[in-house]
Amino acid sequence: MAKKAVATLQKGEGRSYAKVIKMVKSPKTGAYYFDEKIVHNDDVKAHLAK
Repeated sequence: MAKKAVATLQKGEGRSYAKVIKMVKSPKTGAYYFDEKIVHNDDVKAHLAK
């Protein structure tokens, strides 16, 4: 399954998107969690700056 998902991102317009994984600290508990999103390549730096 994973190979099929990767293959679909490599064809056509899928190359203009990236999966961004950001580690965020929860203000309530202090625990860290991972925020995963698929964003356009032009918006990667803006998403990481938040």
